[in-house]
Amino acid sequence: MIKEEADLSRFPSEFRPLVTRLLHSCGMIDLQEQIRFHPKAMEQGIRALSQGATVFCDSMMVSKGIITRHLPSENPVQCWIEETSVAERAQMEGITRSMAAVDCWSLELEGALVAIGNAPTALFRLLEILEEGVRPPALILGFPVGFVGAAESKQLLEVEASRRNIPYITVLGRRGGSAMASAAVNAIAIGAA
Repeated sequence: MIKEEADLSRFPSEFRPLVTRLLHSCGMIDLQEQIRFHPKAMEQGIRALSQGATVFCDSMMVSKGIITRHLPSENPVQCWIEETSVAERAQMEGITRSMAAVDCWSLELEGALVAIGNAPTALFRLLEILEEGVRPPALILGFPVGFVGAAESKQLLEVEASRRNIPYITVLGRRGGSAMASAAVNAIAIGAA
């Protein structure tokens, strides 16, 4: 049904399965107009997963939506949002737990996949630490959702990732969510299998 309603011809062939999964995850065909990506995003994501990259998630919902049997190298899927150390760090520094979790990823971020489907503050923080010199992940999947900061964080992702040549996939505007972020990981994992 999606292939009948959506014009997937505007996307490179390697991105079409991912776009289909994104549209399926939200049930909105018009979402295709807001999808943005780096031309090497699928290639880099597939390579990273094939080499055993960790998948860092901003929420438990994203991590639980990832179909681990599709991950090609028994890739670790990590979400640190519920860790006691993250909560303590957030309270001590006066930041959100999502931001504190991203800070904790920084030493392991290089070559990883990052899937953000909930918190705009996680995406803002990721872009901040990259600007500060933290080595970038192989791919950023930026799908935070909502009315406060989501659109702005994804717009900044598109600008900054393009400027720094960091592969990314996002959906501009307020739409997004855990289902989209995990659908993107699943599409890349299937491509890597």
